[in-house]
Amino acid sequence: MHYHDHDIRCGQCRRKLGEGSYLHLAIKCPRCGTINQLRASTHPSHACERPTATRKDAYGDVKKSIHNS
Repeated sequence: MHYHDHDIRCGQCRRKLGEGSYLHLAIKCPRCGTINQLRASTHPSHACERPTATRKDAYGDVKKSIHNS
């Protein structure tokens, strides 16, 4: 599996803070002082897993997951 490096920029002043790949990153901008919290949209090892969601059964009770009913 190949991962692409991305520019990591401050959300406030757009200063480039670095580049690379990440799952979760918190970095403070030295220019404006903003704390930037970034998360990957999908975890590489979980990209093929089915998403889970809550749902109600026939009696109105909420189930934990549609896959674990």
